[in-house]
Amino acid sequence: MSDLLPFIRAWVTDPRKVSAISPSSPALARLITSEVTAQRTPVLELGPGTGVFTQALLDRGINQNDLTLIEAGPDFSRLLSKRYPKARILQMDACRLGRHGLFGRGELASAISGLPLLSMTPRQIMGILSGSFEYLREDGAFYQFTYGPRCPVPAAILARLDLQATRIGTTVRNVPPSSVYKIERKRRPEVISEVRKSA
Repeated sequence: MSDLLPFIRAWVTDPRKVSAISPSSPALARLITSEVTAQRTPVLELGPGTGVFTQALLDRGINQNDLTLIEAGPDFSRLLSKRYPKARILQMDACRLGRHGLFGRGELASAISGLPLLSMTPRQIMGILSGSFEYLREDGAFYQFTYGPRCPVPAAILARLDLQATRIGTTVRNVPPSSVYKIERKRRPEVISEVRKSA
């Protein structure tokens, strides 16, 4: 119940920025973090809200020191600071990630997004993805959930950024039911050739 109040307050203030009036379910949290291991760190989390995905990452053995949480809402930011004091928590707009030089190029291994991409403009989505992949290493992955029937990143944006999206799963144990997509760089022919040689 204590987690519902910040969500309701944020939703009433600006529904487009939250797009939900309750936190994501544990089932969705397990699904979106299922491929992130201690070897896939540091981790960037966008729009953590009350920290449901954050806690799932910790449950998978990720250290708080390996987490950077980007949260625009002041109420959520304060809550996260109390719950995860060793994580790096930044109150800012995730659409402007690339403008702040938060990391070195290729420094991050994984990114988890709880942002409502379906309610965002193509320009905002471009800012989020281009900023994230500026910091993700070559084999880094960006995980995004959606309530919709397909990937929430338009095909034109994926093509422009040379990315590909794969659905890794769907859970009906969330309200509403949700799917998770893994977005990563397209593998270049020379990279595929090297992988085959080493196999």
